[in-house]
Amino acid sequence: MIPIKQFSRYRDRCEAGEILAEVLRRYEGKEVVVLAVPRGGVPVALPVVRELQCEMDLIIPRKIGAPHQPEVALGAVCEDGEVLLNPHLVQSLGVSDSYINQASNVEVNEIKRRLSVYRGSRPPVNIAGRTVIVIDDGVATGFTITAALQSVARRSPAELILAVPVAPQDTIKTLAREVDTVICPLQPEIFYAVGQFYKNFKQLSDEDVRDMLQQVWGLHAEEENG
Repeated sequence: MIPIKQFSRYRDRCEAGEILAEVLRRYEGKEVVVLAVPRGGVPVALPVVRELQCEMDLIIPRKIGAPHQPEVALGAVCEDGEVLLNPHLVQSLGVSDSYINQASNVEVNEIKRRLSVYRGSRPPVNIAGRTVIVIDDGVATGFTITAALQSVARRSPAELILAVPVAPQDTIKTLAREVDTVICPLQPEIFYAVGQFYKNFKQLSDEDVRDMLQQVWGLHAEEENG
């Protein structure tokens, strides 16, 4: 476990990424792929990608909400369609398999739509046998990001790392079971929401994300053509 840094807030997502990049410098020279969780994980990932001079791609987990209570997470799913469920909640609410299947299909289609918006015609990066670093701007309960980590693990990376600027200590302990390494500089004892640990936590649009990705993907395209 990486030591906890002694500070209380980040200036913005860029600063959070710069701090993560310092810690992740030890992976320089390895076959690294950074997978950012849009939207907020993308600006955090950019300084890491620049520091490690590595490839970047996206991973998008989506929550499966309960019937008539969409804010309640029954489960989560990623592009591959494998559903991570909260079995106790599913049982207590009496949710049917047909509802879960239908809801998960809706979310998978939304994931694919968003990936198409962000990637365009760019193919996904092959991560098999490589060191993969999953980056978001923070984690609260960790349920949705767990689905992302399990989805990445099914693609056979050589090493799986979760790097987030902030998360509760209990959540980090739980997520540590899903990966080889967790990097989280700020692990506050009192945690209400990710945004409270940023001075600037503005909402990002799809256009913002596409512009950021172009900084990385456009540069790689130039390097390949050159």
